[in-house]
Amino acid sequence: MSSGKTEKIYGINGPVIYLKGKTDFKMSEMVHVGEEKLVGEVISLDKDRTTVQVYEETSGLHPGELVEGTGAAVSVTLAPGILNNIFEGIERPLERIADKGGAFITRGVSVDALDRQKLWETHITVAEGDMVQGGTIIAEVPETRAIVHKCMVPPGVEGTVISVVPDGEYTIDETLVTIELFNGEKRELSMTQHWPIRVPRPVSRRFPASVPLVTGQRILDTMFPIAKGGTAAIPGGFGTGKTMTQHQIAKWSDADIIIYIGCGERGNEMTQVLEEFSELVDPKSGNPLMDRTTLIANTSNMPVAAREASIYTGLTLAEYYRSMGLKVLLMADSTSRWAQALREMSNRMEELPGPDAFPMDISAIISNFYGRAGYVKLSNDETGSITFIGTVSPAGGNLKEPVTENTKKVARCFYALEQDRADKKRYPAVNPIDSYSKYIEYPEFEEYIKGHINDEWIGKVNELKTRLQRGKEIAEQINILGDDGVPVEYHVTFWKSELIDFVILQQDAFDEIDAVTPMERQEDILNMVIDICHTEFEFDNFNEVMDYFKKMINICKQMNYSKFKSEQYEGFQKQLKELIEERKLQS
Repeated sequence: MSSGKTEKIYGINGPVIYLKGKTDFKMSEMVHVGEEKLVGEVISLDKDRTTVQVYEETSGLHPGELVEGTGAAVSVTLAPGILNNIFEGIERPLERIADKGGAFITRGVSVDALDRQKLWETHITVAEGDMVQGGTIIAEVPETRAIVHKCMVPPGVEGTVISVVPDGEYTIDETLVTIELFNGEKRELSMTQHWPIRVPRPVSRRFPASVPLVTGQRILDTMFPIAKGGTAAIPGGFGTGKTMTQHQIAKWSDADIIIYIGCGERGNEMTQVLEEFSELVDPKSGNPLMDRTTLIANTSNMPVAAREASIYTGLTLAEYYRSMGLKVLLMADSTSRWAQALREMSNRMEELPGPDAFPMDISAIISNFYGRAGYVKLSNDETGSITFIGTVSPAGGNLKEPVTENTKKVARCFYALEQDRADKKRYPAVNPIDSYSKYIEYPEFEEYIKGHINDEWIGKVNELKTRLQRGKEIAEQINILGDDGVPVEYHVTFWKSELIDFVILQQDAFDEIDAVTPMERQEDILNMVIDICHTEFEFDNFNEVMDYFKKMINICKQMNYSKFKSEQYEGFQKQLKELIEERKLQS
């Protein structure tokens, strides 16, 4: 694809190239740079200079080489074949790149984003004479064993169906439906759409995020729930479990589609992610989790500009599946490295730097990106959602740095991973004091919880948070004054907070039963722990308190490892009741 417009390179600064004088290129237009036709995007226009960021390595380029416009914005191809695939930052499939040029990405390599030869079993859902508009489903295609792909009329297109093909096998480029627009023009529709990555896909209406996304992770679902269509950030230093936490959420959450973006990750870490994701089994169907997953891999040794684009590529794919009425979980690891790419591009363009040399508008960029998530009503009256969870990798675990601070302003959930908890093997290492969920404060969310789970749920959760805070304060007093320096009652309060920590907050991802906890079981555990916390006990000294609660915690943990309401589970429940009666203060 070419617009016929060409200009010559005037200057080169890393991944940024300059074209002298006024050009006919448009903002965000995709261009091909040099003899190897490297992919680039116009990112700045003024009367004296046009600036292009190149998504590939620019070494070897020299002034005077041609830059050719395409006339179109940087876009992604949307059609069956996206799922169970691995792309790099600008939607080039890594497997096909490897087949064509080997293990390393060859500069200027050109491969189709999707397989244009594959035949898909297609069921047409419209008939001649039907009125259609943007979002109307024209065909259904079983994309994988888990997902039926709904081919739609592109946004902004309206007309009357004048011909359809019979059900059968078709490629993504073959015409399925022909419509006549209101101006009399005929338009052929296939399975394929193209959409610019910087432009949000239109929706009819946004709804308040009121329905929880159940992840199966107790510390998230019970303490800090996220809503479908919500946003969350997972900040933490190296080794605190960011990727593991995302794995657990991806595997067990009640989302239809999972899109995972490895943004600027080290090559070995990304390899591990790709290997592990390919081995994960979907607990809902028993099929590979990849049947409803797309991975976007952009490692730290790949060009920095492509790292910046990868985030928007993943988001655009997510919006496309949301427009089918599906619940999409979008995860990015990590947004810090995305922000580092923004910083490098800003510095190359000699823009005025903000805090820590990040762009001055870093806050607006992060806000606009997170704002594209949400629970929405679509033009075809369906509803869909994008839940976005991004990890943040602050240097040295500093949660006061600009990316973390600006993310906190827009993310409604904040899951602060703590190095100290990780060192103590308290996983997930989410700090229960520094973390929060704002959804639990929303009236719509509270109403849903009261109607579908328990009308006392939120009150009990808030009580747990208060007890954890009090337990932390007492732990600090004990560290200063010693065990003998505080009353026995203080030790009881502290160990009740430890009970909350060990039984609710901590979870074993490697245990078949404890890896995921359904909401019914979470409610049972919450009620059990609250009842214990409300119980008054008799002790003579702090050693008795410690020994007693260690026994109690051990029994409760064994219950977590037991099948819910099984004979074994009820046996531990009986042991717990007997233990409580031993020290219970009789009224």
